[in-house]
Amino acid sequence: MAMKLRRGDTVQVIAGRDKGTRGEVLRVMPKEARLVVQGVNLRKKHQKQVQAGGRTMTPGIIQFEAPMDVSNVMFVCPKCNELVRLGVQRTDGKARRVCKNCEAVVDG
Repeated sequence: MAMKLRRGDTVQVIAGRDKGTRGEVLRVMPKEARLVVQGVNLRKKHQKQVQAGGRTMTPGIIQFEAPMDVSNVMFVCPKCNELVRLGVQRTDGKARRVCKNCEAVVDG
């Protein structure tokens, strides 16, 4: 099944440690059914000093957003500002995402 969330969408976490946090989708991985949300699911990585391609990567502890499962987030409708499910409406040969709550077209 195709993923209805896209990069740039605002979502809210509904399960896990970061429950209730809203953020923007930075990256979508449809084959794994995962996505990366800004400021959510933060992890720390201990980075060694590496020399690659003529530049040196600085060592230290790097903090980054790890991918999370799509089932742990819900889309936030820009019109009604609520957590909603998305539907697909096909008109004139184009598929558009529609809010199931207020029936507003999400993407132009």
